[in-house]
Amino acid sequence: MSVTEQHKNEEILRTRIGTMTYLAPKNTLSTEISLNDLKNAVDACVQDREVHIVMNMSSVQVIGGDALELLLDIQDQLVRLGGWLKLAQVDKLILEILELTGLQDNISILDDVMSNYEQHKSSAVGVSRARMGDILLEKQLITEDQINEAIRLQEKLGKRMGQIIVEKGWVSEQNMLNALAIQLSMPFARLRVGLFDVEAVNLLDKEIAKRLKVIPLFKIRGVLSLATADPQAIPSFDEVAERTGCKVRPILAQQEEILKTINEAYDDNSYITDLISDVDEDFEVIENLISDDHSTIDEMAAGSPIINMVNSLIQRAVHDGASDIHIEPGRKKSRVRYRIDGVLYEAMTPKIELHPALVSRLKVMANMDIAERRMPQDGRIQVHTHGREVDLRFSSLPGLYGEKVVLRVLDKNQAILDVNKLGMLGNNLDVYKRLLERSHGLILVTGPTGSGKTTSLYAALNYLNSIEKNIVTIEDPVEYQVDIINQNEVRANIGLTFAKILKHVLRQDPDIVMVGEIRERETAEIAVQAALTGHLVLSTLHTNDSVGAVTRMIDMGVEPYLLSSALIGVVAQRLIRTICPSCKTSYLAPPEMSLLYGWDDKESIRLAKGRGCPECYDSGYKGRMGNHEILDVDAELQRLIMSNPSRDDLTNYITKRDIKTLFDDGLQRVRNGDTTIEEVNRVVNI
Repeated sequence: MSVTEQHKNEEILRTRIGTMTYLAPKNTLSTEISLNDLKNAVDACVQDREVHIVMNMSSVQVIGGDALELLLDIQDQLVRLGGWLKLAQVDKLILEILELTGLQDNISILDDVMSNYEQHKSSAVGVSRARMGDILLEKQLITEDQINEAIRLQEKLGKRMGQIIVEKGWVSEQNMLNALAIQLSMPFARLRVGLFDVEAVNLLDKEIAKRLKVIPLFKIRGVLSLATADPQAIPSFDEVAERTGCKVRPILAQQEEILKTINEAYDDNSYITDLISDVDEDFEVIENLISDDHSTIDEMAAGSPIINMVNSLIQRAVHDGASDIHIEPGRKKSRVRYRIDGVLYEAMTPKIELHPALVSRLKVMANMDIAERRMPQDGRIQVHTHGREVDLRFSSLPGLYGEKVVLRVLDKNQAILDVNKLGMLGNNLDVYKRLLERSHGLILVTGPTGSGKTTSLYAALNYLNSIEKNIVTIEDPVEYQVDIINQNEVRANIGLTFAKILKHVLRQDPDIVMVGEIRERETAEIAVQAALTGHLVLSTLHTNDSVGAVTRMIDMGVEPYLLSSALIGVVAQRLIRTICPSCKTSYLAPPEMSLLYGWDDKESIRLAKGRGCPECYDSGYKGRMGNHEILDVDAELQRLIMSNPSRDDLTNYITKRDIKTLFDDGLQRVRNGDTTIEEVNRVVNI
């Protein structure tokens, strides 16, 4: 099977393999533009008589009713022409939406996840229409004696058996509804963000939804999927059908989740009360020094609900392992998002009226001027939670609708200060340690922002740290405090720059110098001179790969002959998400994938991926690991650097020496079952 044709546009990748055509949307199908792009791509396929289409959904994380209807329209169009539509790499959340709306019966899914759903459905059908007691016994949720007791109470009290069992605490409401869904052959949903379409929600007035204790989820071709805790509430369904003009498809869900989702979906934030009530007693703000001249603090910001809300946001971020907290204002609402494993997830949407109070409270915690709202500000917050201290770097930026705040979470307990735990594969780790054991020279760690460069440097310092060595760092700012090491912080507002501190540090008899980042020519030249005069210098650069560090230093103005003598190694790195262990599953790599990446197609190659679960925000990933490329400067590379090489010359050197690139390292981690090929392609961007 060979690739015969490939087309690209901005949003859709189209590939012809044999008699099938593969379409891969690059972004979520949630805007009119993205839907038009998909429709145009399918029309182009039909025009070229390509009617057997496999759609790769790996980049589609969110989907709405319009997109679901479009998939049905595409399926109908292709079937009329003698073809078909099949979906591949479907996200767990979207797969659940397809099940709730009944679309999985119309559109084929080419995923191992789908087989799990089919097994679940077939097992459910086997006990469908059975008695509730039999279903609970089958699931081993209840005993015969408890069933007999429930029957006796049912005759005495006149209540439903399920209600009695839940009230007795024998079975949770969720398990009971799950069993009821099996009995009635109805879908059961655990409601959360992404499992409802705002346009469908708005078909029903909020007060009516609260009164009936229901919430619309999706509307597809006149059928409204409606979450309810009572599958026999026929009058409620009739009222919803009359008000919306749609046929109702009941979906079972917990009543508590329905009411909570109503508050979230209709942009009412009364659910914040539930959130802030969960703040642990051990949460404490450290160094909360408030000056006497802070008389302009909003009264709302001084109120306990806002204080508790901010505390809960920080505590939840620490608990979930977030690296950043984004608090950003919009036209109608504010938004709080957490960056977890490099990806932003929406946590809550407070009312826009609360946004100034949230910002003011954070500024008070950072001991900053809350009256200044026109200029960007930076600060630091320190809190104590879960038995440990956590630092937060505060940054505010005035925007169109107010100040956006980003808090960088620096959790010392999560910091990796051991080179053996950086996730380097065996050969790379040996090379890195060998470079660190050199007595002098320049070692550069490169990669984009948030790729773990600073972590690699701190791990290196901890590896080198001893009482016999004078180690000095220059950082902006100091992120983690390490014993014995002399750490210095850049203060640009008073002229204390990297270059100025570095000049004075070299007079402090250092053995090892760590420069947080080389940003301009002066710092680069001093770092090279320090490396040439008997010091081991560690620093970072923002380049995409290892050879890019060489060209960047030369572009900054460092003479090639000096760089060739000073530079001893470059470490390029990224952070790639690892597969969630709670929902990890394996599958056989398709032949075309083995052919594309040069794997031996004679053997069955088993890869892994995550189905998606509550533990990983339905992403299939949890945690990250380092992805590395190490360039060890030898005599041949020194001669090449002296000749002021082009990027192509350096790339040819990498190829000639068979040095493992970032992508090669990522492929090995895919083969090891640590991550997926989609994640490697996303991060490395080949």
